[in-house]
Amino acid sequence: MIDRTIYDIFKRGSKTYFYSTLFFPPAVREDVFSLYSFVRTADDYVDAVPQEVEEFYALTDRYAAGAAGEATGDVVVDSFVELAARKGFDRGWTTAFLRSMESDITVGSYQTIRDLEGYLYGSSEVIGLMMARILDLPPESYPAAQNLGRAMQYVNFIRDIAEDLALGRTYFPLEEMEAFGLDDLSAAAASRDPGGFAAFLRFQLRRYREWQEAAEAGFRHIPRRYRIPIRTASDMYRWTARTIDRDPAVVHRRKVKPSVFRIVSGAASNTLKA
Repeated sequence: MIDRTIYDIFKRGSKTYFYSTLFFPPAVREDVFSLYSFVRTADDYVDAVPQEVEEFYALTDRYAAGAAGEATGDVVVDSFVELAARKGFDRGWTTAFLRSMESDITVGSYQTIRDLEGYLYGSSEVIGLMMARILDLPPESYPAAQNLGRAMQYVNFIRDIAEDLALGRTYFPLEEMEAFGLDDLSAAAASRDPGGFAAFLRFQLRRYREWQEAAEAGFRHIPRRYRIPIRTASDMYRWTARTIDRDPAVVHRRKVKPSVFRIVSGAASNTLKA
């Protein structure tokens, strides 16, 4: 039985992940809910306006206590700690995740793609690795799991440009923006140079597709009964990327997200294919 607090955090946080996850077998579904509720809670603290810095550090302290064997009384932390121990998560994965979340408190931009890759590892690749452990996938699947986490996160960066700018963040290499003649990625900048803005976003979408294709090459490691929700989430991110590719300026007009109907019908289609 999934705890109501954990259920509500997941449902409120991501339609794509939530409705895709419903197609996992019950035991796996519960584990994914525990994972997502923890990472979402940390992310929500640093994305709040104003940022809930004290709450974030209190969460990291509770995690440290839980990892040391204490029962914290926080169902989100305790469920995650139990999951991490049972599934053999590398402790360094959680450390890297919390470090990337912490950087959102102090870091607003990244000069190079190498700089950004450090953030991506902690914010998304380790989540892919945790998912691989939840699904008991072989180590050969780990590079693909990292690529899938990174690819999905990158689409989120592209989709959420306006939202992130409001938080004082730019998750794209500044040197690449400069190469495309962009001082920033604001709506005003996009309006001044729509061609440059569109070319820049399409360049970033090509990077996403490279990572996505590398991830999907590893889907062969995923048992068929688990592949449906993974494929569904992957398909929804491809749909988001295609929508933005057709009209890059859309990121300043609305948040591009698939409907619940699209997600569920996609899962049904993948079930039939399986």
